[in-house]
Amino acid sequence: MLYKITIPVFHDEIAPRFDLATEILIIILSKNNIVEEKKTVVLSRSSADDLCHVLISENINTLICGAIEDEYYQFLKWKKINVFDSVIGKWTYVFDQWLKKSLNSGDILLKRKIEGQYVLEKS
Repeated sequence: MLYKITIPVFHDEIAPRFDLATEILIIILSKNNIVEEKKTVVLSRSSADDLCHVLISENINTLICGAIEDEYYQFLKWKKINVFDSVIGKWTYVFDQWLKKSLNSGDILLKRKIEGQYVLEKS
C-alpha cells in the first residue's frame, strides 16, 4: 500500500495556516516507509478549497498542517484523510516524528537556544 502525505509548507516550516498556504509537499511512501517520491506543488493562490481539491485528486492519506478551520477539518476527515493539525515546526523534523509514530495534533516541535545550546521543545 502506498502512503501519500501532504504537508503545507512555508520555507522549511509547516505553514501556520492551511487556508493561506501556497506551497505543499507531497511525499509518497511505499512499504517499510521508503520515500518513493517527493514533490512540491505551488498553487497560484492561497485557497483552502483548492488545497482540498488537490488532496482529494492526489488520493492523499494523511495531512500534516498548522491551523485549519473546522469546516475543512471535518470535510477531510469525512473523506477519510488522517489529519494532524495545529502542528508547528520544521517540516523535516515533523515528518520524522510522523514516521516514528510519535506525532500528535497540537505538537509544537521547535528548537530554542538556551545558554548557547539548542534544546528541542515538544509540547
